[in-house]
Amino acid sequence: MTSPLHPTVLEVQRQPRLSPPAILDAQWLRQAALDAGVDDVGFLPLEDPSLDGERAEILSHFPFAQSLVSLVGRMNRENIRTPARSLANKEFHMAGDAIEHAVRLLVRRLEDMGIRAANAANVGFPMEADRWGSKMWVVSHKIVAVAAGLGKMGIHRNVIHPKFGNFILLGTLVLDRPVSAYSRPLDYNPCLECKLCVAACPVGAIGTDGHFNFSACYTHNYREFMGGFGDWVNTVVESKNRRDYGQKVSPAETVSQWQSLSFGANYKAAYCLAVCPAGEDVIAPFLDDKKGFMDEVLRPLQAKLETIYVVPGSDAEEYVTRRFPHKKVKRVSNGLSSQPSVKAFLRGMPLAFQRGRSLGMDHVYHFTFTGSETAKATVIIRDRRISVQEGHQGQAGLAVTADSETWLKFLRKEANLFAALLTRKVRLKGNPKLLLDFGKCFPS
Repeated sequence: MTSPLHPTVLEVQRQPRLSPPAILDAQWLRQAALDAGVDDVGFLPLEDPSLDGERAEILSHFPFAQSLVSLVGRMNRENIRTPARSLANKEFHMAGDAIEHAVRLLVRRLEDMGIRAANAANVGFPMEADRWGSKMWVVSHKIVAVAAGLGKMGIHRNVIHPKFGNFILLGTLVLDRPVSAYSRPLDYNPCLECKLCVAACPVGAIGTDGHFNFSACYTHNYREFMGGFGDWVNTVVESKNRRDYGQKVSPAETVSQWQSLSFGANYKAAYCLAVCPAGEDVIAPFLDDKKGFMDEVLRPLQAKLETIYVVPGSDAEEYVTRRFPHKKVKRVSNGLSSQPSVKAFLRGMPLAFQRGRSLGMDHVYHFTFTGSETAKATVIIRDRRISVQEGHQGQAGLAVTADSETWLKFLRKEANLFAALLTRKVRLKGNPKLLLDFGKCFPS
């Protein structure tokens, strides 16, 4: 028990207690955020329906949460647009540091008023690494920002602010009380659907029909993050000697890895952000001279001589070879197949799916996992799309029953599928050729 005569107890009892407002004034809070250094603000109650998929996660980390404050920090456009990735990445890092610092200052001001507040503005790449293969972030800033009226998602899967365009970074602040007025989502989408992001993407990750190939973007743009970094480490470990390593990794790639380790992980492209003309502050040069805008912003990125990282046999490899023959293609692994659990495998399947490889397929699969991790799932590949559902739905052309540990080792190429079939750790019922079709859709 703490002694009632302890100096800290006596001092606290002597001081007058803070009486913070039960409801924070939205106008005051907005100005306080702007004074801290952010460029726009939106407010959202925790019970907002858009947060139905996020609420439990938020409360698990911040049980006091009642409201969220979405915050926008601007980036300098020309630094992002330049083909020099060092300049673009420096802007990403500095803008990220700036908004996190601003949110931190705001939290300190609220704390000094006796208000519980937390900075959930981790702008960097997801940091909950112990949950690799699952949701590695605490708060989904894009979902919060869209619900709080600070923009809409463009076809390039970036939030476009109505004024600043997509040249923004996002943060979120968690509050322990309501705000007097909440924001509303925009009633229009600032995205122009001009398809410049489609034209700029070096790996074809953005489809003209709105499809997004996560694997293609992740493999190249995030080459020096998470799975790509893990692939580089494997290359180091598996190399016989310096010469063997040098045949697999160029000196420039080694230096680039050093830069990422020393100064923050570097994006390889982000060209979709660079060319986007949306936003009131951004659009004028595009409207005045569309050809000039494309010649100055788009063409240099398309013409740049660079190494493009792709998974062998992927849609991205076919796209780069056909669309940008002057760019060097390098086949790598992205780590998406190295899933730590069956749950992660099922969750990640749509992200790794290559729809170009599924042309003409109309298959239904039933998966049953046994052993240390049990699960049942239905996978439907049809019309170049994939659907993953819980349980066994409909009639399957192929049923796969597998020991979960054996299946995960197979995905990591640590176990042979033929041996697993012989030992009946993996069993098939139906047309076995469908398993070959399945594998084509997930090259690794």
